Amino acid sequence: MSGFAERGRRRTPQAVRQVTPGPDPTSAAELDAVAPDATEAVLLDADVTQPSRKRKRRSVWYWLAYVVLVPFAILFVAPFAWLISASFQNIGDIFSWPPHWIPQHPSTSGYQKFLGIGPLKGDDSPQAWRWFLNSAFVACSVTVLQLFFNSLAAYVFAKREFPGKNVIFLLFLATMMIPGQITLIPNYLVIKHIPLFGGNDILGQGGSGWLDSYWGLIMPGVVSAFGIFLLRQYMVSIPDELLDAARIDGANEFSIYFRVVLPLCGPALAATGIFTFQGAWEDFFWPLIIVSSPDHYTAPLGLALFVVEKRTQWDVLFSGSVIATLPMIIVFIIFQRRFIQGISVSGLKG
Repeated sequence: MSGFAERGRRRTPQAVRQVTPGPDPTSAAELDAVAPDATEAVLLDADVTQPSRKRKRRSVWYWLAYVVLVPFAILFVAPFAWLISASFQNIGDIFSWPPHWIPQHPSTSGYQKFLGIGPLKGDDSPQAWRWFLNSAFVACSVTVLQLFFNSLAAYVFAKREFPGKNVIFLLFLATMMIPGQITLIPNYLVIKHIPLFGGNDILGQGGSGWLDSYWGLIMPGVVSAFGIFLLRQYMVSIPDELLDAARIDGANEFSIYFRVVLPLCGPALAATGIFTFQGAWEDFFWPLIIVSSPDHYTAPLGLALFVVEKRTQWDVLFSGSVIATLPMIIVFIIFQRRFIQGISVSGLKG
């Protein structure tokens, strides 16, 4: 018996020993007072082993997920890692085989030529700063305008009732299936014949309209069917009771949208903003069509100047590509949590 008692004492956790009643309770009242604590101690002792078993079961799936995901992560990260490495190499090392993941002779000459600093600046490099400023201005403007107009339309589709609402919403979604190349020429003609801009008269004739201007780069992208869909799916999950309470307090529809609905859509707005900023920053084809002045070049359009048949400046091109990628990475890192939350909730609600 003494051995059994000794083993029992060794297995008893410290929390159980602290709440175990004394050896000699003197009355029934004391026994009643001590009994609940003893019961809690037994329950505590019974739950001690459960997390460890769950942890063991989770650990198998945990490591299995890593075994599957790590190779895919390496596969996707490897090109960007080599791009960064190549940006610090000279032409001879870039095309050597096997490729050097760690630069043998590190050099920043590509960055100096691209940015136009130091003794190695290139002929077109002074424009690089202007390219990035143009891209930042266009991408930020498109993002802000899309968040405003898309959220307005999404609020109407999610919280207002009017005839033909579902049909109109389906038509919006149907536009997502139309390739952008089909609407390229109509958009170009509309931009060219904007009245009273670029020398055009009241009928949109006689000038260039919004061609080769910031207006032409920004205005065609201020509304997105995908952004409306994403925000609408999120707004559907907002309880109507909140809107009714605001109406009782005397708020009009715009106040309800701006003060009640919009603050609750932070994750969806972050997801939409990241998608929009990325698309506007990386856009190459539309600026190539409408921009003719180097003063309005964006970063992707400027990088294309370094790609010339038999004379491509690969070190400068790789350095510029690394710099052009940094803003998107920074934006995603800042809004990563809200982006993932907005995607998951918008995909499940509605």
